[in-house]
Amino acid sequence: MSEIWFRTGEATVLAAEGQATDAMPEVLIGSVRGPAGQAFASMMGQVVGHTRMFVVRDLNQMVRPATMMTTKATIHTAEYVELLGGVVQGAIGDAILDCVIEGVLPKDGLDDLCMIVMVWLDPRCAEDPNLDKADLYRTNYEATKIAIGRAMRGEPTVDELIANRKTVKHYALDGVVEY
Repeated sequence: MSEIWFRTGEATVLAAEGQATDAMPEVLIGSVRGPAGQAFASMMGQVVGHTRMFVVRDLNQMVRPATMMTTKATIHTAEYVELLGGVVQGAIGDAILDCVIEGVLPKDGLDDLCMIVMVWLDPRCAEDPNLDKADLYRTNYEATKIAIGRAMRGEPTVDELIANRKTVKHYALDGVVEY
């Protein structure tokens, strides 16, 4: 049985200039026998506007640990689904496999783990005729690797959060709240 019970991580990687390809995955990693496994199993059904799918690197190449991905934005178009289930899914799958190869995720016991990845894919991507799919891949690949690493290392620590309480604020609060 895995000693990894319930770990969470997130990351943001910003898009290239002129693109809406920012990536902001949030991950949950845990034992299939614990709360993460229960959440994973409960995601097997679909919810209108928030497609859920296993992460595969390509046809017949589902990643280990078994990973479910879903969107943080409501899906309105087939073009959005195509990007989500194509470039974004491939990037996330490659990042997970590379985390196993690099030892960030333990190779032994992968079948005892599961992961949920909540994905931000800006709806403007599906409408952009000049979308840079390579940048969409890059941001999602990098952000997923960072989020998994943070989850496995327990970052940021409470001490880090306390230390930067007065120096770091949410970008949306700029000009709203003074520190």
